[in-house]
Amino acid sequence: MFFRANPFFYIREVFIIKQELPINEQIHLNEVQIISDTGEKLGTMSSKEALEIAIQKELDLVLVSPNAVPPVCKIMNYGKYKFEQAKREKEAKKKQKTYEIKELRVTPNTEEHDFNFKVKNARKFLESGSKVKITVRFRGRELNYVKQGEDILNKFTEALEDIATPEKKPFLEGKNMFIIFSLNK
Repeated sequence: MFFRANPFFYIREVFIIKQELPINEQIHLNEVQIISDTGEKLGTMSSKEALEIAIQKELDLVLVSPNAVPPVCKIMNYGKYKFEQAKREKEAKKKQKTYEIKELRVTPNTEEHDFNFKVKNARKFLESGSKVKITVRFRGRELNYVKQGEDILNKFTEALEDIATPEKKPFLEGKNMFIIFSLNK
């Protein structure tokens, strides 16, 4: 079938990279070590003999370790195995904890009211479960006053010490100095 190139229409292909294990007739090896569906070792035999045993038990022969000497095959229900694997991956993803990092920016000469407002926002973000990154941005000649920026970050540390702890000391990177706070546990 021939498709004409159209500049307004693109076919987008999505590839899911998932390692599929060779099963049944896809295994072309002379000698394999066999593990039964109950987990006991049946010894070394040809892949054809192993496939016959799997067919008799109405199960699949799956190549689980192709790099071993001799390669290892297991007799199992492959559909059930794939289903359980997907279920385990889904559970692991569910238990994974992700943190959102909220950033607050200040300058070395931030006034008291602005500072208090930023502290109030930082508390709100920390209580909602996010981490807070406070960045002091130096513009132009303000880079000569790095000590002032460090003092502001230390003030934040004192103001938030009842609810949060800094992960590291204030860190200067280029024209920005920052510190990251996480909620106390």
